[in-house]
Amino acid sequence: MKYIRLKPGKEESLLRHHPWVFSGAVASLPKDLEEGDIVTVTDSKGNVLGTGHYQIGSIVVRILEFGADRIPEDFFLRRLENAFRLRQTLGLIREDNNCFRLVHGEGDFLPGLVIDIYGNTAVMQAHSPGMHFARHRIAEALTLLPEARIRNVYYKSETTLPYKAHLDPENEYLVGNYDGNIAIENGLQFNIDWLKGQKTGFFVDQRENRALLEKFSRGRKVLNMFCYTGGFSVYAIRGGALSVESVDSSLKAVALTDANIALNFPGDPRHTTHDEDAFKFLNEMEADKYDLIILDPPAFAKHRGAIKNGLIGYRKLNTKAFEKIKSGGIIFTFSCSQAITKEMFRLAVFSAAAKSGRKVRILHQLTQPADHPVDISHPEGEYLKGLVLYVE
Repeated sequence: MKYIRLKPGKEESLLRHHPWVFSGAVASLPKDLEEGDIVTVTDSKGNVLGTGHYQIGSIVVRILEFGADRIPEDFFLRRLENAFRLRQTLGLIREDNNCFRLVHGEGDFLPGLVIDIYGNTAVMQAHSPGMHFARHRIAEALTLLPEARIRNVYYKSETTLPYKAHLDPENEYLVGNYDGNIAIENGLQFNIDWLKGQKTGFFVDQRENRALLEKFSRGRKVLNMFCYTGGFSVYAIRGGALSVESVDSSLKAVALTDANIALNFPGDPRHTTHDEDAFKFLNEMEADKYDLIILDPPAFAKHRGAIKNGLIGYRKLNTKAFEKIKSGGIIFTFSCSQAITKEMFRLAVFSAAAKSGRKVRILHQLTQPADHPVDISHPEGEYLKGLVLYVE
């Protein structure tokens, strides 16, 4: 076993079970360490704090087992069984719902790993070299979950692993192969493009927020900005919207939205799509045309250095929506930028409301669903922020 010793007093966060060891806390590293190695972390006196994966960077170790100097042989199977049991408790595994997040990194005590389930297919993403090297063991463990009935495991980590690791991962099936890509969420069907789509192919983290939007949609004219797969649009149609317009700058996203609308509501004339930049569309659109607007942009701030520009983007986007929405309208507005705190996002939206001169009330404060759990010792796991606003 390889050991990493911490500087005096730097063990406090690990004693509180925060799973990250930062480079500034390390007193010494073994000379033969390589990316992804399993290492045991000790305090300055040599007391074992935990064991995890080593990597180069500001986070040097992600702890897998606290208080242990080794990882059990059945570690991944036990962790996956616990994660699956939680999803069963949440009532997510039903005939009318077969897509959900099975593993949410630190929130499921598997730091550096994300697994989404779409029917019989698990889509796995590694965010650390250690999880990359363990991918075949993880895939095998997935197939051993009897009630999950996973036949295919697709590994999709070409864009998620740290580039400094020089791992050159390939997106590929580790188990099984392609046998269809239709998944069911709350009784609605969706084409999931895990081969070429963003993330694992679908934003399962918005499931509960889409269901809430459905309840507000009846009799409203809906505008879905940054539509991607059209999830919000599909729910709005089922909710009884008078019309739904979906906007995205990506032709592939627009085509996928159209396909998902057709899959659930073939020939429905209430839906149209626009292949256009969101800010341009908002600037040029007619005022008072829409009375329900969804703003679910990609992350405007993917790291701390981009926070300032990200907040400017959120202010501009929300200001324009406030200015254009019909009186009595509803805005669903989100940030998925982990670097942007709940307080920062709310202040950006409040500033936008003030600039627009509209009276705005908060109806709901939204976050990620329960299959994206946050480890109480790792508050950084909370990333999705949203507000439902009533605009007079």
